[in-house]
Amino acid sequence: MIGRIHGILLQKNPPQLLVDCHGVGYEIDVPMSTFYNLPAIGEKVTLFTHLAIREDAHILYGFGNLEERALFRQLIRITGIGARTALALLSGLSVTDMAQAVAMQDTSRLTSIPGIGKKTAERLLLELKGKLDSGTLAAATRPSPDDPRSDIQNALLALGYSEKETLLAMKQLPNDCNVPDGIKMALKALSRG
Repeated sequence: MIGRIHGILLQKNPPQLLVDCHGVGYEIDVPMSTFYNLPAIGEKVTLFTHLAIREDAHILYGFGNLEERALFRQLIRITGIGARTALALLSGLSVTDMAQAVAMQDTSRLTSIPGIGKKTAERLLLELKGKLDSGTLAAATRPSPDDPRSDIQNALLALGYSEKETLLAMKQLPNDCNVPDGIKMALKALSRG
């Protein structure tokens, strides 16, 4: 219904903002990741929004980018995960971090967020597996094309190793390794694993 707000930032009271849009002040709840990237009060701001209509309230949630909003919408579809929990997850983990946690099925990343226990983390990982779009996951798990690590990772994937195995092997490589040495070290790490 309301997909984007562009206006003047009037107030910042975490996690809520007040944005003036042509004389109408919108109260918008945002994750801390968005809050930290806001301009100063009195400056123009643009937020992508999600309007939640409940029996007792209409609540507007705002996000600094489309990826955060998409992840928020995916999270609130999961049974037992409400908007507050979704905001807490987005406040503690970036979209990239969440995609990596899902790819590696890493519950410890999620349980580091206040209010997320082991069972909830396991349910989140199970529900999100395969549901984060491949573009988000690819961006989260692949190095930039200019990075030699990208060639190493692509070689491992071409050899038939899974995304999870590849990520684990890549973590063990030094940042400054070249492609041939990196492939050798990664294969050695995978053979030990």
